[in-house]
Amino acid sequence: MLTFVLALLPIATVFLLLVVLARSAKLSMGVAYVVTAATALLVWGTDPAKVMGATVNGAVTAVSLLYIIFGAILLLYTLEESGGIRSIRAGFTRISPDRRVQAIIIAWLFGSLIEGASGFGTPAAIAAPLLVAIGFPAMAAVLVTLIIQSTPVSFGAVGTPILVGVNTGLSGQPLVEQTIAPMAFGQYLLEIAVKVATLHGLVGFLIPLIMVGMMTRFFGARRSFADGFRIWKFALFAGLAFTLPYWIIASLLGPEFPSLLGGIIGLLIVVPAARAGFLIPQEVFDFPPRAQWDGRWIGKLDDLEDHRAGQAVMPLLKAWTPYVVVVLLLVATRTIPDLKAWLTAPARSMAFDDLFGSGINARVQWLYLPGTVLILASLFTFLFHRMRVGDFARAMRSSGSTMIAAAPALLLAVPMVQVFLNSASDSMASMPIVLAEGVSSAVGTAWPMFAPLIGSMGAFVAGSNTISNMMFSLFQFSTAEQIGLGAAGAGVVVALQAIGGAAGNMICVHNVVAASATVGLVDREGEIIRMTLIPMFYYIVQGGLIGMAVLAGGLNAWWIAALIWPTLVLFAMSRNRGAAAVATPASSRS
Repeated sequence: MLTFVLALLPIATVFLLLVVLARSAKLSMGVAYVVTAATALLVWGTDPAKVMGATVNGAVTAVSLLYIIFGAILLLYTLEESGGIRSIRAGFTRISPDRRVQAIIIAWLFGSLIEGASGFGTPAAIAAPLLVAIGFPAMAAVLVTLIIQSTPVSFGAVGTPILVGVNTGLSGQPLVEQTIAPMAFGQYLLEIAVKVATLHGLVGFLIPLIMVGMMTRFFGARRSFADGFRIWKFALFAGLAFTLPYWIIASLLGPEFPSLLGGIIGLLIVVPAARAGFLIPQEVFDFPPRAQWDGRWIGKLDDLEDHRAGQAVMPLLKAWTPYVVVVLLLVATRTIPDLKAWLTAPARSMAFDDLFGSGINARVQWLYLPGTVLILASLFTFLFHRMRVGDFARAMRSSGSTMIAAAPALLLAVPMVQVFLNSASDSMASMPIVLAEGVSSAVGTAWPMFAPLIGSMGAFVAGSNTISNMMFSLFQFSTAEQIGLGAAGAGVVVALQAIGGAAGNMICVHNVVAASATVGLVDREGEIIRMTLIPMFYYIVQGGLIGMAVLAGGLNAWWIAALIWPTLVLFAMSRNRGAAAVATPASSRS
Protein backbone atom coordinates (compact mmCIF):
# COMPACT_ATOMS: atom_id res chain seq x y z
CA MET A 1 0.00 0.00 0.00
CA LEU A 2 2.80 2.42 0.90
CA THR A 3 4.62 1.82 -2.38
CA PHE A 4 1.35 2.42 -4.27
CA VAL A 5 0.90 5.79 -2.52
CA LEU A 6 4.50 6.76 -3.19
CA ALA A 7 4.20 5.74 -6.86
CA LEU A 8 1.11 7.95 -7.07
CA LEU A 9 2.99 10.94 -5.63
CA PRO A 10 4.37 12.34 -8.94
CA ILE A 11 0.94 12.23 -10.61
CA ALA A 12 -0.75 13.65 -7.52
CA THR A 13 1.76 16.52 -7.48
CA VAL A 14 0.97 17.41 -11.10
CA PHE A 15 -2.77 17.15 -10.51
CA LEU A 16 -2.73 19.22 -7.32
CA LEU A 17 -0.55 22.05 -8.63
CA LEU A 18 -1.69 22.19 -12.24
CA VAL A 19 -5.36 21.21 -12.10
CA VAL A 20 -6.57 21.96 -8.55
CA LEU A 21 -4.46 25.01 -7.69
CA ALA A 22 -4.16 26.22 -11.32
CA ARG A 23 -0.45 26.95 -11.08
CA SER A 24 1.53 27.40 -14.27
CA ALA A 25 2.84 24.34 -16.10
CA LYS A 26 6.40 25.62 -15.57
CA LEU A 27 6.04 25.63 -11.79
CA SER A 28 3.93 22.47 -11.61
CA MET A 29 6.20 20.36 -13.78
CA GLY A 30 9.33 21.74 -12.13
CA VAL A 31 8.11 20.68 -8.70
CA ALA A 32 6.86 17.36 -10.11
CA TYR A 33 10.27 16.66 -11.62
CA VAL A 34 11.98 17.18 -8.26
CA VAL A 35 9.40 14.98 -6.50
CA THR A 36 9.71 12.24 -9.12
CA ALA A 37 13.51 12.24 -9.16
CA ALA A 38 13.69 12.24 -5.35
CA THR A 39 11.19 9.37 -5.09
CA ALA A 40 13.10 7.38 -7.71
CA LEU A 41 16.47 7.91 -6.04
CA LEU A 42 15.51 7.68 -2.37
CA VAL A 43 12.62 5.18 -2.37
CA TRP A 44 12.89 3.12 -5.56
CA GLY A 45 16.68 2.98 -5.45
CA THR A 46 16.92 3.92 -9.12
CA ASP A 47 20.47 4.22 -10.40
CA PRO A 48 21.40 7.95 -10.52
CA ALA A 49 22.84 7.38 -14.01
CA LYS A 50 19.41 6.15 -15.08
CA VAL A 51 17.74 9.25 -13.69
CA MET A 52 20.22 11.48 -15.51
CA GLY A 53 19.83 9.49 -18.73
CA ALA A 54 16.06 9.69 -18.55
CA THR A 55 16.28 13.44 -17.89
CA VAL A 56 18.43 14.05 -20.96
CA ASN A 57 16.21 11.79 -23.07
CA GLY A 58 13.23 13.85 -21.93
CA ALA A 59 14.98 17.08 -22.82
CA VAL A 60 15.77 15.77 -26.31
CA THR A 61 12.13 14.75 -26.77
CA ALA A 62 11.01 18.19 -25.58
CA VAL A 63 13.23 19.86 -28.19
CA SER A 64 11.61 17.65 -30.84
CA LEU A 65 8.16 18.82 -29.69
CA LEU A 66 9.29 22.45 -29.79
CA TYR A 67 10.46 21.89 -33.36
CA ILE A 68 6.98 20.67 -34.30
CA ILE A 69 5.40 23.65 -32.53
CA PHE A 70 7.66 26.04 -34.42
CA GLY A 71 6.73 24.50 -37.76
CA ALA A 72 3.00 24.61 -37.04
CA ILE A 73 3.06 28.24 -35.95
CA LEU A 74 5.31 29.23 -38.84
CA LEU A 75 2.84 27.82 -41.36
CA LEU A 76 -0.04 29.69 -39.74
CA TYR A 77 1.86 32.98 -39.54
CA THR A 78 3.08 32.56 -43.11
CA LEU A 79 -0.48 32.10 -44.34
CA GLU A 80 -1.58 35.10 -42.31
CA GLU A 81 1.13 37.25 -43.85
CA SER A 82 0.38 35.99 -47.37
CA GLY A 83 -3.35 36.65 -47.13
CA GLY A 84 -4.23 32.95 -47.32
CA ILE A 85 -6.01 32.94 -43.96
CA ARG A 86 -8.43 35.63 -45.12
CA SER A 87 -9.48 33.33 -47.95
CA ILE A 88 -9.76 30.28 -45.69
CA ARG A 89 -11.84 32.27 -43.21
CA ALA A 90 -14.19 33.41 -45.98
CA GLY A 91 -14.38 29.85 -47.33
CA PHE A 92 -15.57 28.45 -44.02
CA THR A 93 -18.15 31.18 -43.74
CA ARG A 94 -19.50 30.08 -47.12
CA ILE A 95 -19.68 26.44 -45.94
CA SER A 96 -21.38 27.52 -42.72
CA PRO A 97 -21.03 30.54 -40.46
CA ASP A 98 -21.96 28.32 -37.51
CA ARG A 99 -18.97 27.85 -35.19
CA ARG A 100 -20.21 24.41 -34.16
CA VAL A 101 -20.05 23.21 -37.76
CA GLN A 102 -16.63 24.76 -38.25
CA ALA A 103 -15.30 23.01 -35.12
CA ILE A 104 -16.62 19.65 -36.30
CA ILE A 105 -15.09 20.00 -39.76
CA ILE A 106 -11.70 21.36 -38.70
CA ALA A 107 -11.11 19.66 -35.35
CA TRP A 108 -12.99 16.36 -35.68
CA LEU A 109 -12.53 15.50 -39.37
CA PHE A 110 -9.47 17.43 -40.55
CA GLY A 111 -7.80 16.80 -37.18
CA SER A 112 -8.48 13.05 -37.44
CA LEU A 113 -6.99 13.00 -40.92
CA ILE A 114 -3.82 14.70 -39.65
CA GLU A 115 -3.69 12.32 -36.67
CA GLY A 116 -3.90 9.35 -39.00
CA ALA A 117 -1.04 10.68 -41.08
CA SER A 118 1.28 11.94 -38.40
CA GLY A 119 0.42 11.63 -34.71
CA PHE A 120 2.95 13.43 -32.46
CA GLY A 121 0.22 15.85 -31.31
CA THR A 122 0.29 17.36 -34.82
CA PRO A 123 -3.55 17.66 -35.17
CA ALA A 124 -3.76 20.20 -32.35
CA ALA A 125 -0.63 21.98 -33.61
CA ILE A 126 -2.24 22.44 -37.04
CA ALA A 127 -5.96 22.69 -36.28
CA ALA A 128 -5.85 24.95 -33.20
CA PRO A 129 -4.04 27.85 -34.93
CA LEU A 130 -6.34 27.45 -37.93
CA LEU A 131 -9.41 27.76 -35.70
CA VAL A 132 -7.97 30.86 -34.05
CA ALA A 133 -7.29 32.33 -37.47
CA ILE A 134 -10.95 32.00 -38.46
CA GLY A 135 -12.19 33.64 -35.26
CA PHE A 136 -12.17 31.15 -32.37
CA PRO A 137 -10.86 32.22 -28.94
CA ALA A 138 -7.50 30.57 -28.37
CA MET A 139 -8.66 28.55 -25.36
CA ALA A 140 -11.72 27.29 -27.24
CA ALA A 141 -9.52 26.22 -30.15
CA VAL A 142 -7.21 24.28 -27.84
CA LEU A 143 -10.15 22.65 -26.04
CA VAL A 144 -11.87 21.28 -29.14
CA THR A 145 -8.65 20.05 -30.74
CA LEU A 146 -7.67 18.23 -27.54
CA ILE A 147 -11.09 16.57 -27.21
CA ILE A 148 -10.69 14.90 -30.61
CA GLN A 149 -7.33 13.52 -29.46
CA SER A 150 -9.19 10.34 -28.56
CA THR A 151 -10.97 8.24 -31.20
CA PRO A 152 -8.41 8.66 -34.03
CA VAL A 153 -5.33 8.33 -31.80
CA SER A 154 -5.09 4.53 -31.66
CA PHE A 155 -4.53 4.51 -35.42
CA GLY A 156 -2.47 7.69 -35.52
CA ALA A 157 0.84 7.97 -37.36
CA VAL A 158 -0.26 5.18 -39.73
CA GLY A 159 -1.14 2.77 -36.91
CA THR A 160 1.91 3.30 -34.69
CA PRO A 161 0.13 2.82 -31.30
CA ILE A 162 -0.93 -0.67 -32.43
CA LEU A 163 1.91 -1.70 -34.76
CA VAL A 164 4.62 -0.42 -32.42
CA GLY A 165 2.96 0.04 -29.02
CA VAL A 166 0.87 -3.13 -28.61
CA ASN A 167 3.20 -5.16 -30.83
CA THR A 168 6.27 -4.27 -28.77
CA GLY A 169 4.43 -4.93 -25.52
CA LEU A 170 3.17 -8.41 -26.47
CA SER A 171 5.32 -9.94 -29.21
CA GLY A 172 7.82 -12.62 -28.23
CA GLN A 173 6.31 -13.03 -24.74
CA PRO A 174 5.99 -16.72 -23.75
CA LEU A 175 2.73 -16.15 -21.86
CA VAL A 176 1.14 -14.57 -24.94
CA GLU A 177 2.40 -17.26 -27.33
CA GLN A 178 1.13 -20.07 -25.08
CA THR A 179 -2.28 -18.47 -24.51
CA ILE A 180 -3.08 -17.67 -28.15
CA ALA A 181 -1.68 -20.92 -29.65
CA PRO A 182 -2.13 -22.16 -32.32
CA MET A 183 -2.96 -18.69 -33.67
CA ALA A 184 -0.03 -16.73 -35.11
CA PHE A 185 0.77 -13.52 -33.23
CA GLY A 186 0.38 -11.37 -36.36
CA GLN A 187 -3.21 -12.53 -36.77
CA TYR A 188 -3.89 -11.92 -33.08
CA LEU A 189 -2.57 -8.36 -33.40
CA LEU A 190 -4.94 -7.72 -36.30
CA GLU A 191 -7.85 -9.04 -34.21
CA ILE A 192 -6.89 -6.64 -31.41
CA ALA A 193 -6.85 -3.78 -33.95
CA VAL A 194 -10.42 -4.60 -35.03
CA LYS A 195 -11.51 -4.76 -31.37
CA VAL A 196 -9.89 -1.34 -30.80
CA ALA A 197 -11.76 0.13 -33.80
CA THR A 198 -15.04 -1.41 -32.62
CA LEU A 199 -14.72 -0.01 -29.09
CA HIS A 200 -13.61 3.40 -30.34
CA GLY A 201 -16.52 3.49 -32.79
CA LEU A 202 -19.09 2.65 -30.12
CA VAL A 203 -17.67 5.26 -27.73
CA GLY A 204 -16.30 7.89 -30.11
CA PHE A 205 -19.27 8.65 -32.38
CA LEU A 206 -20.57 10.93 -29.60
CA ILE A 207 -17.34 12.95 -29.39
CA PRO A 208 -18.41 15.67 -31.91
CA LEU A 209 -21.60 16.24 -29.90
CA ILE A 210 -19.75 16.39 -26.58
CA MET A 211 -17.11 18.64 -28.17
CA VAL A 212 -19.57 21.29 -29.38
CA GLY A 213 -21.43 21.10 -26.07
CA MET A 214 -18.20 21.80 -24.21
CA MET A 215 -17.42 24.67 -26.57
CA THR A 216 -20.75 26.42 -26.11
CA ARG A 217 -20.77 25.77 -22.34
CA PHE A 218 -17.44 27.43 -21.69
CA PHE A 219 -17.24 29.97 -24.51
CA GLY A 220 -20.80 30.77 -25.58
CA ALA A 221 -22.62 33.93 -24.57
CA ARG A 222 -25.12 31.89 -22.51
CA ARG A 223 -22.57 29.41 -21.11
CA SER A 224 -24.91 26.55 -22.02
CA PHE A 225 -24.31 22.96 -23.12
CA ALA A 226 -27.76 23.10 -24.70
CA ASP A 227 -26.56 25.55 -27.36
CA GLY A 228 -24.14 22.89 -28.57
CA PHE A 229 -26.64 20.05 -28.31
CA ARG A 230 -29.09 21.85 -30.61
CA ILE A 231 -26.90 20.66 -33.47
CA TRP A 232 -27.16 17.04 -32.28
CA LYS A 233 -28.39 15.62 -35.59
CA PHE A 234 -25.47 17.06 -37.55
CA ALA A 235 -22.98 16.15 -34.80
CA LEU A 236 -24.09 12.51 -34.73
CA PHE A 237 -24.06 12.43 -38.53
CA ALA A 238 -20.47 13.73 -38.53
CA GLY A 239 -19.51 11.27 -35.80
CA LEU A 240 -20.79 8.32 -37.81
CA ALA A 241 -19.35 9.70 -41.07
CA PHE A 242 -15.92 9.14 -39.53
CA THR A 243 -16.36 6.14 -37.23
CA LEU A 244 -18.18 3.84 -39.68
CA PRO A 245 -15.55 4.10 -42.46
CA TYR A 246 -12.90 3.94 -39.73
CA TRP A 247 -14.25 0.60 -38.45
CA ILE A 248 -14.69 -0.84 -41.95
CA ILE A 249 -11.13 0.12 -42.94
CA ALA A 250 -9.70 -1.40 -39.73
CA SER A 251 -11.59 -4.63 -40.44
CA LEU A 252 -10.49 -4.84 -44.08
CA LEU A 253 -7.06 -3.21 -44.20
CA GLY A 254 -5.68 -3.38 -40.67
CA PRO A 255 -4.38 -0.64 -38.35
CA GLU A 256 -2.48 1.60 -40.77
CA PHE A 257 -5.27 3.64 -42.36
CA PRO A 258 -8.51 3.83 -40.28
CA SER A 259 -7.96 7.39 -39.01
CA LEU A 260 -6.35 8.72 -42.18
CA LEU A 261 -8.92 7.37 -44.65
CA GLY A 262 -11.76 7.78 -42.16
CA GLY A 263 -10.93 11.50 -41.94
CA ILE A 264 -10.80 11.89 -45.72
CA ILE A 265 -14.08 10.02 -46.26
CA GLY A 266 -15.71 11.97 -43.44
CA LEU A 267 -14.69 15.29 -45.00
CA LEU A 268 -16.02 14.18 -48.40
CA ILE A 269 -19.37 13.35 -46.79
CA VAL A 270 -19.75 16.13 -44.23
CA VAL A 271 -18.47 19.24 -46.05
CA PRO A 272 -21.02 19.03 -48.94
CA ALA A 273 -23.74 18.23 -46.39
CA ALA A 274 -22.80 21.27 -44.32
CA ARG A 275 -22.76 23.49 -47.41
CA ALA A 276 -26.29 22.29 -48.20
CA GLY A 277 -27.43 22.94 -44.61
CA PHE A 278 -28.20 19.25 -44.04
CA LEU A 279 -29.34 18.60 -40.43
CA ILE A 280 -28.08 22.05 -39.33
CA PRO A 281 -30.57 24.14 -37.29
CA GLN A 282 -31.56 27.56 -38.55
CA GLU A 283 -30.14 29.49 -35.60
CA VAL A 284 -26.42 30.16 -36.04
CA PHE A 285 -24.10 29.86 -33.06
CA ASP A 286 -21.26 32.35 -32.76
CA PHE A 287 -19.00 33.42 -29.92
CA PRO A 288 -19.78 36.65 -28.06
CA PRO A 289 -18.39 39.87 -29.56
CA ARG A 290 -14.64 40.08 -29.19
CA ALA A 291 -14.93 42.91 -26.65
CA GLN A 292 -16.80 40.55 -24.30
CA TRP A 293 -14.19 37.76 -24.36
CA ASP A 294 -12.56 36.95 -21.08
CA GLY A 295 -8.87 37.82 -21.09
CA ARG A 296 -7.98 34.22 -20.23
CA TRP A 297 -9.49 33.01 -23.51
CA ILE A 298 -7.08 35.04 -25.59
CA GLY A 299 -3.66 34.00 -26.87
CA LYS A 300 -1.05 35.76 -28.90
CA LEU A 301 -2.53 34.56 -32.20
CA ASP A 302 -5.86 36.23 -31.40
CA ASP A 303 -4.11 39.56 -31.89
CA LEU A 304 -2.78 38.82 -35.38
CA GLU A 305 -3.17 41.68 -37.79
CA ASP A 306 -3.94 41.06 -41.45
CA HIS A 307 -1.34 43.08 -43.34
CA ARG A 308 -3.17 42.50 -46.62
CA ALA A 309 -6.65 43.49 -45.48
CA GLY A 310 -7.02 45.98 -48.30
CA GLN A 311 -6.13 43.55 -51.09
CA ALA A 312 -8.29 41.15 -53.07
CA VAL A 313 -9.12 37.82 -51.44
CA MET A 314 -6.90 34.99 -52.66
CA PRO A 315 -8.58 32.07 -54.51
CA LEU A 316 -9.62 29.44 -51.99
CA LEU A 317 -7.75 26.57 -53.65
CA LYS A 318 -4.55 28.60 -53.63
CA ALA A 319 -5.01 29.42 -49.95
CA TRP A 320 -5.62 25.76 -49.00
CA THR A 321 -2.79 24.35 -51.13
CA PRO A 322 -0.16 24.56 -48.32
CA TYR A 323 -2.35 22.34 -46.11
CA VAL A 324 -2.80 19.93 -49.00
CA VAL A 325 0.99 19.86 -49.30
CA VAL A 326 1.26 19.08 -45.58
CA VAL A 327 -1.13 16.12 -45.86
CA LEU A 328 0.55 14.74 -48.99
CA LEU A 329 4.03 15.01 -47.47
CA LEU A 330 2.95 13.41 -44.20
CA VAL A 331 1.28 10.53 -46.01
CA ALA A 332 4.23 10.04 -48.39
CA THR A 333 6.86 10.08 -45.66
CA ARG A 334 4.90 7.56 -43.57
CA THR A 335 3.75 5.14 -46.28
CA ILE A 336 6.54 4.98 -48.89
CA PRO A 337 9.04 2.51 -47.39
CA ASP A 338 12.14 3.70 -49.26
CA LEU A 339 11.46 7.35 -48.48
CA LYS A 340 10.77 6.59 -44.82
CA ALA A 341 13.97 4.54 -44.58
CA TRP A 342 16.01 7.36 -46.11
CA LEU A 343 14.55 10.01 -43.78
CA THR A 344 15.05 7.89 -40.67
CA ALA A 345 18.50 6.54 -41.52
CA PRO A 346 21.12 6.93 -38.74
CA ALA A 347 23.22 9.15 -41.01
CA ARG A 348 20.38 11.70 -41.05
CA SER A 349 19.49 11.42 -37.36
CA MET A 350 20.96 12.70 -34.11
CA ALA A 351 21.66 9.92 -31.62
CA PHE A 352 22.77 9.86 -27.99
CA ASP A 353 23.34 6.22 -27.05
CA ASP A 354 23.70 4.76 -23.56
CA LEU A 355 23.38 8.10 -21.79
CA PHE A 356 25.60 8.16 -18.67
CA GLY A 357 25.93 4.39 -19.00
CA SER A 358 22.22 3.98 -18.20
CA GLY A 359 21.25 2.01 -21.28
CA ILE A 360 18.84 4.81 -22.23
CA ASN A 361 19.11 6.08 -25.79
CA ALA A 362 17.85 9.37 -27.21
CA ARG A 363 17.31 9.91 -30.93
CA VAL A 364 15.98 12.74 -33.04
CA GLN A 365 15.03 12.02 -36.64
CA TRP A 366 14.85 15.64 -37.76
CA LEU A 367 13.85 14.99 -41.35
CA TYR A 368 11.06 12.61 -40.31
CA LEU A 369 9.51 14.86 -37.66
CA PRO A 370 6.29 16.66 -38.69
CA GLY A 371 8.07 19.94 -37.95
CA THR A 372 10.17 19.50 -41.10
CA VAL A 373 7.05 18.94 -43.21
CA LEU A 374 5.45 22.06 -41.75
CA ILE A 375 8.56 24.18 -42.39
CA LEU A 376 8.76 22.90 -45.98
CA ALA A 377 5.08 23.81 -46.41
CA SER A 378 5.85 27.30 -45.11
CA LEU A 379 8.67 27.72 -47.63
CA PHE A 380 6.34 26.44 -50.34
CA THR A 381 3.79 29.06 -49.26
CA PHE A 382 6.42 31.79 -49.46
CA LEU A 383 7.11 30.88 -53.09
CA PHE A 384 3.62 29.85 -54.20
CA HIS A 385 1.91 32.91 -52.70
CA ARG A 386 4.73 35.18 -53.95
CA MET A 387 5.37 36.70 -50.56
CA ARG A 388 7.80 39.46 -49.75
CA VAL A 389 10.91 38.49 -47.83
CA GLY A 390 10.06 40.96 -45.07
CA ASP A 391 6.64 39.36 -44.51
CA PHE A 392 8.14 35.88 -44.25
CA ALA A 393 10.85 37.15 -41.89
CA ARG A 394 8.13 38.65 -39.66
CA ALA A 395 6.39 35.24 -39.59
CA MET A 396 9.69 33.59 -38.61
CA ARG A 397 10.29 36.03 -35.74
CA SER A 398 6.76 35.66 -34.37
CA SER A 399 6.95 31.87 -34.56
CA GLY A 400 10.28 31.81 -32.75
CA SER A 401 9.04 33.95 -29.89
CA THR A 402 5.93 31.79 -29.44
CA MET A 403 8.03 28.60 -29.40
CA ILE A 404 10.38 30.06 -26.80
CA ALA A 405 7.42 30.84 -24.53
CA ALA A 406 6.48 27.13 -24.53
CA ALA A 407 10.02 25.88 -23.95
CA PRO A 408 10.31 26.05 -20.11
CA ALA A 409 7.18 23.98 -19.46
CA LEU A 410 8.06 21.29 -21.99
CA LEU A 411 11.71 21.13 -20.92
CA LEU A 412 10.49 20.30 -17.40
CA ALA A 413 7.43 18.17 -18.22
CA VAL A 414 8.99 15.61 -20.54
CA PRO A 415 12.06 14.85 -18.38
CA MET A 416 9.75 14.31 -15.39
CA VAL A 417 7.76 11.82 -17.46
CA GLN A 418 10.88 9.96 -18.57
CA VAL A 419 12.18 9.62 -15.00
CA PHE A 420 8.77 8.31 -13.93
CA LEU A 421 8.74 5.71 -16.73
CA ASN A 422 12.36 4.65 -16.18
CA SER A 423 12.21 4.40 -12.38
CA ALA A 424 12.56 0.60 -12.16
CA SER A 425 15.39 -0.72 -10.00
CA ASP A 426 16.74 -4.17 -9.18
CA SER A 427 14.25 -4.54 -6.36
CA MET A 428 11.17 -2.64 -7.61
CA ALA A 429 9.14 -2.34 -10.79
CA SER A 430 8.72 1.10 -12.32
CA MET A 431 6.23 3.46 -10.72
CA PRO A 432 3.55 3.05 -13.45
CA ILE A 433 3.63 -0.74 -13.10
CA VAL A 434 3.35 -0.48 -9.30
CA LEU A 435 0.26 1.72 -9.76
CA ALA A 436 -1.32 -0.72 -12.22
CA GLU A 437 -0.63 -3.70 -9.95
CA GLY A 438 -2.21 -1.84 -7.04
CA VAL A 439 -5.41 -1.19 -8.96
CA SER A 440 -5.49 -4.77 -10.26
CA SER A 441 -5.21 -6.30 -6.79
CA ALA A 442 -8.02 -4.07 -5.54
CA VAL A 443 -10.64 -4.72 -8.26
CA GLY A 444 -10.11 -8.42 -9.11
CA THR A 445 -12.50 -9.81 -11.73
CA ALA A 446 -13.89 -6.34 -12.45
CA TRP A 447 -10.51 -5.49 -13.97
CA PRO A 448 -11.78 -4.85 -17.56
CA MET A 449 -13.85 -1.96 -16.21
CA PHE A 450 -10.62 -0.31 -15.00
CA ALA A 451 -8.35 -1.27 -17.90
CA PRO A 452 -9.05 2.00 -19.81
CA LEU A 453 -8.15 3.97 -16.66
CA ILE A 454 -4.68 2.42 -16.63
CA GLY A 455 -4.26 3.18 -20.33
CA SER A 456 -5.27 6.79 -19.80
CA MET A 457 -2.92 7.12 -16.83
CA GLY A 458 -0.08 5.86 -19.00
CA ALA A 459 -0.84 8.38 -21.73
CA PHE A 460 -1.30 11.19 -19.19
CA VAL A 461 2.20 10.74 -17.82
CA ALA A 462 3.94 9.57 -21.01
CA GLY A 463 2.20 11.87 -23.47
CA SER A 464 1.79 8.99 -25.89
CA ASN A 465 -0.73 6.24 -26.59
CA THR A 466 2.14 4.27 -28.13
CA ILE A 467 4.26 4.38 -24.97
CA SER A 468 1.26 3.63 -22.78
CA ASN A 469 0.58 0.52 -24.89
CA MET A 470 4.23 -0.53 -24.77
CA MET A 471 4.27 -0.15 -21.01
CA PHE A 472 0.97 -1.80 -20.09
CA SER A 473 -0.12 -4.21 -22.87
CA LEU A 474 1.62 -7.24 -21.35
CA PHE A 475 0.39 -6.31 -17.87
CA GLN A 476 -3.18 -6.01 -19.21
CA PHE A 477 -2.89 -9.34 -21.04
CA SER A 478 -1.48 -11.19 -18.01
CA THR A 479 -4.12 -9.73 -15.68
CA ALA A 480 -6.88 -10.82 -18.07
CA GLU A 481 -5.38 -14.30 -18.26
CA GLN A 482 -5.17 -14.54 -14.46
CA ILE A 483 -8.90 -13.82 -14.07
CA GLY A 484 -9.71 -16.53 -16.61
CA LEU A 485 -10.64 -14.55 -19.72
CA GLY A 486 -8.58 -16.58 -22.19
CA ALA A 487 -7.03 -15.36 -25.45
CA ALA A 488 -10.15 -13.68 -26.84
CA GLY A 489 -10.96 -11.96 -23.56
CA ALA A 490 -7.36 -10.85 -23.10
CA GLY A 491 -7.54 -9.29 -26.57
CA VAL A 492 -10.55 -7.25 -25.46
CA VAL A 493 -8.70 -6.08 -22.34
CA VAL A 494 -5.65 -5.06 -24.41
CA ALA A 495 -8.04 -3.18 -26.72
CA LEU A 496 -9.47 -1.41 -23.65
CA GLN A 497 -5.91 -0.44 -22.72
CA ALA A 498 -5.48 1.06 -26.19
CA ILE A 499 -8.68 3.11 -26.13
CA GLY A 500 -7.89 4.35 -22.62
CA GLY A 501 -4.42 5.33 -23.80
CA ALA A 502 -5.99 7.25 -26.66
CA ALA A 503 -8.42 9.08 -24.33
CA GLY A 504 -5.55 10.01 -22.03
CA ASN A 505 -4.12 12.18 -24.79
CA MET A 506 -6.89 14.68 -24.05
CA ILE A 507 -5.38 15.50 -20.66
CA CYS A 508 -1.70 14.74 -21.29
CA VAL A 509 0.30 17.65 -19.89
CA HIS A 510 2.76 18.09 -22.70
CA ASN A 511 0.01 17.78 -25.35
CA VAL A 512 -1.86 20.56 -23.55
CA VAL A 513 1.27 22.69 -23.27
CA ALA A 514 2.16 22.14 -26.93
CA ALA A 515 -1.35 22.85 -28.22
CA SER A 516 -1.58 25.98 -26.07
CA ALA A 517 1.78 27.17 -27.32
CA THR A 518 0.67 27.01 -30.95
CA VAL A 519 -1.98 29.66 -30.25
CA GLY A 520 0.18 31.74 -27.91
CA LEU A 521 -1.75 30.74 -24.79
CA VAL A 522 0.44 30.38 -21.69
CA ASP A 523 -0.21 29.51 -18.03
CA ARG A 524 -3.74 28.24 -18.75
CA GLU A 525 -2.91 24.54 -18.92
CA GLY A 526 -4.62 23.61 -15.65
CA GLU A 527 -7.90 25.23 -16.69
CA ILE A 528 -7.83 23.37 -19.98
CA ILE A 529 -7.15 20.02 -18.28
CA ARG A 530 -10.06 20.61 -15.89
CA MET A 531 -12.35 21.01 -18.89
CA THR A 532 -11.01 18.04 -20.86
CA LEU A 533 -11.39 15.77 -17.83
CA ILE A 534 -15.15 15.73 -18.58
CA PRO A 535 -14.96 14.06 -22.03
CA MET A 536 -12.02 11.90 -20.93
CA PHE A 537 -14.03 10.57 -17.99
CA TYR A 538 -16.98 9.83 -20.30
CA TYR A 539 -14.65 7.98 -22.67
CA ILE A 540 -12.92 5.65 -20.22
CA VAL A 541 -16.09 4.80 -18.27
CA GLN A 542 -18.06 4.07 -21.46
CA GLY A 543 -15.18 2.01 -22.80
CA GLY A 544 -15.06 -0.02 -19.60
CA LEU A 545 -18.83 -0.61 -19.63
CA ILE A 546 -18.84 -1.77 -23.24
CA GLY A 547 -15.80 -3.95 -22.59
CA MET A 548 -17.56 -5.64 -19.67
CA ALA A 549 -20.67 -6.12 -21.83
CA VAL A 550 -18.67 -7.75 -24.65
CA LEU A 551 -16.87 -10.07 -22.22
CA ALA A 552 -20.09 -11.07 -20.47
CA GLY A 553 -21.58 -12.17 -23.80
CA GLY A 554 -25.12 -11.87 -25.14
CA LEU A 555 -27.61 -9.27 -23.94
CA ASN A 556 -26.68 -8.40 -20.38
CA ALA A 557 -26.94 -5.65 -17.77
CA TRP A 558 -23.63 -4.15 -18.86
CA TRP A 559 -25.16 -3.20 -22.21
CA ILE A 560 -27.97 -1.45 -20.37
CA ALA A 561 -25.40 0.42 -18.28
CA ALA A 562 -23.54 1.33 -21.48
CA LEU A 563 -26.77 2.86 -22.83
CA ILE A 564 -27.58 4.68 -19.61
CA TRP A 565 -24.12 6.18 -19.01
CA PRO A 566 -23.88 8.47 -22.09
CA THR A 567 -27.53 9.39 -21.61
CA LEU A 568 -26.76 10.48 -18.05
CA VAL A 569 -23.66 12.38 -19.18
CA LEU A 570 -25.52 14.26 -21.91
CA PHE A 571 -28.50 14.92 -19.64
CA ALA A 572 -26.27 16.26 -16.85
CA MET A 573 -24.46 18.47 -19.34
CA SER A 574 -27.68 19.79 -20.85
CA ARG A 575 -29.01 20.72 -17.39
CA ASN A 576 -25.80 22.58 -16.50
CA ARG A 577 -26.23 26.25 -17.26
CA GLY A 578 -24.72 29.49 -16.06
CA ALA A 579 -21.39 31.28 -16.11
CA ALA A 580 -19.57 29.54 -13.30
CA ALA A 581 -17.06 28.00 -15.64
CA VAL A 582 -13.75 29.22 -16.95
CA ALA A 583 -14.92 32.67 -17.87
CA THR A 584 -15.94 35.76 -16.01
CA PRO A 585 -17.79 38.64 -17.67
CA ALA A 586 -15.53 41.00 -19.55
CA SER A 587 -16.93 43.92 -17.63
CA SER A 588 -15.60 42.49 -14.37
CA ARG A 589 -12.00 42.34 -15.51
CA SER A 590 -9.62 44.98 -14.26
